[in-house]
Order: sequence, then C-alpha cells, then structure tokens
Amino acid sequence: MWKNTREQYGLISRLLHWLSAIVIMGLFILGYWMVDLDYYHQWYQKAPHIHQSIGVLLLIATLLRLIWRFTDTKIAAIDSHSSLVKLSSSLTHLALYILLFIIMISGYLISTSDGRAIEVFNWFILPAMGELFANQEDISGLIHEYAAYILIGMALLHAAAAIKHHLIDKDKTLKRMLK
Repeated sequence: MWKNTREQYGLISRLLHWLSAIVIMGLFILGYWMVDLDYYHQWYQKAPHIHQSIGVLLLIATLLRLIWRFTDTKIAAIDSHSSLVKLSSSLTHLALYILLFIIMISGYLISTSDGRAIEVFNWFILPAMGELFANQEDISGLIHEYAAYILIGMALLHAAAAIKHHLIDKDKTLKRMLK
C-alpha cells in the first residue's frame, strides 16, 4: 500500500520517515566529526561538500515529505491516547520540522556567506545570496550547531516515546510506522 489509510502509514510515508531519520543522524555524525578537521586533513574539503550536498537533498526530500503529508490521508489518532499525548505528539512533530528548517536555512547561510554557491554532488548548483547580515557565518554556525543538538535530543525523545508506546502501553503507535 503506497498511500496512508486512517489506521496505517503507507509505504511512501514510511520510506520518507526512515530515510529522513537515517540521513539526519548521518549528517549530525558527519558534522560533529568534520568541525575539528584541520586544513591539512584529507577530508577538510570533502566532508563539508558531502554534508552540504546531502543537506540540500534532505531539504528537497523534506519539502516533498510535507507536500505528501498534506495531500495524503491523515492518520487517525489512537483512541487510547489522552488529549495530552495527542497534543504533545503534534507539537513534537511540528518542532522537529521547524528545527529541520532552521538547521537547513542556517546551513545554507553558513555555506554561502562568502558568495559561493553550493554544488550538490556536482549535479546542480544552489545559488548563493552572499552575506545578508554582519557575521553571518558565525551567527548561522551557532544557530546550526545548537539547533542540531536540540533536534537530535528531540529525535531521541521521539524514538523513546515510540518504544514506550510499543513496550509499555502495548498500542500500535510504532507498528503503524514499521509495517
């Protein structure tokens, strides 16, 4: 089943969810590792190029994911969930998307502050707007870093909540995203 039903996520939603999760974790690990590379390291230029390219592709995938989310069938909330659980779930998902866009926009501002475009795996070029405000690279870098840490923390909380629903509450929250 490609599309969602009221009770189950479809294949496209599940693939976009898990692909995003893997890519986000990979980008976080790569970003954490690459910030300490010195100029003479063999990955000094390769790692940022990979990080930027995958980040731009994630932006495109996230936009497609949001389009799909708003055009596909909306999954019904699980009846046994309290209104507080339903609200916290909605707010957490909203926060995850907002953090993703903050990270992607700040990453773009870091990468293009010197006027150079982003070459996405040499497939296409994302043009630069240059420096839009003073200390753009540094300010955007701090926002990018802190938002990434918050995103990973929230993603871990999101995963822990899904596992809690599966193991303790024994409801179908996790199962709906797995099969």
